[in-house]
This record gives sequence, structure tokens and C-alpha cells, in this order.
Amino acid sequence: MNQMEHAEKLLSLVEEGTSPFHVAASVERQLAEAGFQKLNMRQDWSLENGGKYYLVHNDSSLAAFTIGKHFAYGDTFRAAAAHTDFPGLRIKPSPEIDKEGYRQLNVEVYGGAILNTWLDRPLSAAGRVTLRSEELFHPEVRYVDFKKPFLTIPNLAVHINKDINKGVELNRQKDLLPVLGIGEEAAEGRTGEFFLEYLAGQLRVEKEDILDYELGLYNTDTGDFLGMSEEFISSPRLDNLTSVQAVTTALIEGERERGVNLAAFFDHEEIGSRTKQGAGSVFLSSVAERILLSFGRGREKFLETFADAMLLSVDVGHALHPNYADKNDPTNKNVLGRGICIKEASTQSYATDSEAVAVMQQICDARKIPYQKFVNRSDGTSGSTLGSIASSFYPVKTVDIGVPLLAMHSSRELMGTADQESLVRAVQAFYSL
Repeated sequence: MNQMEHAEKLLSLVEEGTSPFHVAASVERQLAEAGFQKLNMRQDWSLENGGKYYLVHNDSSLAAFTIGKHFAYGDTFRAAAAHTDFPGLRIKPSPEIDKEGYRQLNVEVYGGAILNTWLDRPLSAAGRVTLRSEELFHPEVRYVDFKKPFLTIPNLAVHINKDINKGVELNRQKDLLPVLGIGEEAAEGRTGEFFLEYLAGQLRVEKEDILDYELGLYNTDTGDFLGMSEEFISSPRLDNLTSVQAVTTALIEGERERGVNLAAFFDHEEIGSRTKQGAGSVFLSSVAERILLSFGRGREKFLETFADAMLLSVDVGHALHPNYADKNDPTNKNVLGRGICIKEASTQSYATDSEAVAVMQQICDARKIPYQKFVNRSDGTSGSTLGSIASSFYPVKTVDIGVPLLAMHSSRELMGTADQESLVRAVQAFYSL
């Protein structure tokens, strides 16, 4: 694929991946189309040399791996990890609010969203719904994506809020309630559960059968190419669907014939990763161990693989903003379109291991892949990734890489078009050399 084909593939995932559940489903579809076989954690695995496999964990996380045609004792693992979630707003239980003639929803903030970028946007909702079933311990699970925008959070006009251009702090409970209807419909005999009824209609079920849901709002804007030569991509959910798509493509196209190539797609990175489907769980290491157990190799052989295995934590990095250049480190400046970021931090908020970094640099040099190094200003911080967390449960050499972004955690972010191809090539080389 060329540069634009990689960019278009990314935007296809952005369109499909409107919730972590839909992101995982899109990755699953791509893997299945590439001939990967689905596994189940509750069943025995019968793996074979040259095999391609995947499994879904709690619907929003996923692991996939390929086994070399000549996989033998002493061969090791190369793993890459990305996350399926993104900052936004989540719908609370019993969310309906009738107030001053309008119908609104009660929502809460998920992750470190830039709140004011969610105002005046066309918003829809997507996620997972659980329904009443005959098996009490196995409720029916449905995915839902309303697709069309039906909500918005209107700004307060400048004529009323004359200080708005001086900066306004939004109250998360009061100022972020989206509008989705006119309250006059209540006079026609409608109940106060207008959203539950709307959701039931979308699913074609009775509202009494809806037990719970995990639904998030999302920006329905499509991704666009910007710049005089289309050198930029402006789109929702670039953090971290850039990495999800890059790792998926690279795993499918990886060419290594010895050892195991492993990919993990975790949920809940934006809220700390410490959940059963997050990077702060044993999911990655348990999958790696089960692979070896399937080949008759015990835990001792699994522990031996730590010595030469390696993990890429693939997540976006911060690009230098031309209007705020002083916010960046003075000697390490990342610009859109000039290659991937290799991220380092002495605090280990990014997994910093000079040996792993050197490996990544040599891989990029061998394939002529452009890269830059990112570090924080010494008097500031800029977030973290799943690398240090995942490697505490899977203790192998780890390095953080990703495409640089502007407007990270906005409802619409900006990246360099060329950087997606560079990221795919870097992860594919990691899986091939």
C-alpha cells in the first residue's frame, strides 16, 4: 500500500470504530478476512506452526498472533500493543432529564477530553447493551451504533457570556449535558424514559428488557485531508486508532518465520489501564504463556522468553505546536509529517529502555523509516501510555512509539498524512526482521 492507501485505511477504521467495542469488532473483521482463526480462553488451543490466531476479551480488548513456520525451542516473542478507547462522554444510567422544555442526557467525562471541543458538534452514541435473557449469568449482548447525529451540546452565546473569549471553565455536571429533543412530547403520553425508549427502538426490543449499557457519545465528523498538498489528516479518534490500524496491518503483513508475533489491543488506557481488559492486567502475559503451553512447553520455558522478547507500546505522541513552541522541549522537537515519535521519559511514564530504543532506531535505519525523539519539558509532563504498565506484567524490553499529533484529546485531532505509513512500516519491520 502507498501513503494515501494507508491513510484511507485509517479513516475507514475511524468511521467504524465509534466505541471500543466497535474498534475491536473492526480489527476482528480484518483478521478474519486475512485468514486468522478465532480462539476462546475457555477452550483448549491446538496451535500449529505457521498458524494465525486471535481472541476477543470482554468484547473491547483483543489479542492476535502468528506463529512462525519454523517455530522451535529458543525462539522468542515480539509483541506490540495499542488501545481501543478514546476520551469522550459516557451516558449514565437513568440519564433522562426534562428541563425548561428540552430533553437532555446525564453524561460523565471519560478520560482526559478537551471539553470545549465537544460543544456545538454533531454527536451520536455507540457501545454495548446488555439485555434480559433466560440464562441469568449470560445476559444477551448487543452492539449498537446510532450512526446519525442526534445530540449536541450548544455553547452559550457571546452576547450572554461576554467573557467567553477570555476562557471559560466548564462544569462537568452542568455544562456538558447534551440536548436531544423538545420536551413538549411528554404531553402526548410519553414516559420519562425517552432515551431508553429510543434505544429500545434502535435495538427493536422492549425497553423493559434493557438491563444496562456502556454507551459513549462520539463526534460524527468524517476525517478530512487538509493542507495545500493534503499533508495533514484532521479527524476524530486518531488517538489511538492510528496505532490500532498500524499494528493490525503490520501483524497481517509480518514476514518473520521464526518465533511468535503478538499484538494486544487493550481497553481503558485513557482511564489508567488497571482493569481486567486493560494493560494493567495479566491478559497479555497469559496469552503468551498459553501459546507455549499449547506446544507442550511449561512455565519455565515461558519465563525464559522474557530474556529476549520485546514489546512495542504504540500510542500517539505530542507534536510541536507552531503557536506554542515554548511548550516543547528545547532540543527535541517533533513535527507532523517527519516520521514516528520514539518517546522517552526518565519517570518511565513512557517506557524508556535505551537498549529497546536502540533496537527501534536500528530497525528504522535499516528500512529508511523517518523517526524523531520526544521528551517532555523538564518543568512539565504530558501524559503517559500503556507501555510501562503492560511491561510490569510482561517484563520484557519495551519502547514507546507512535505518530505525533496536534490537538491530542480534542474531539478532532490533527496528524501528518505521511506518518501513518511510517508507523505501519516500523511495526511491520519489527515483526519481520
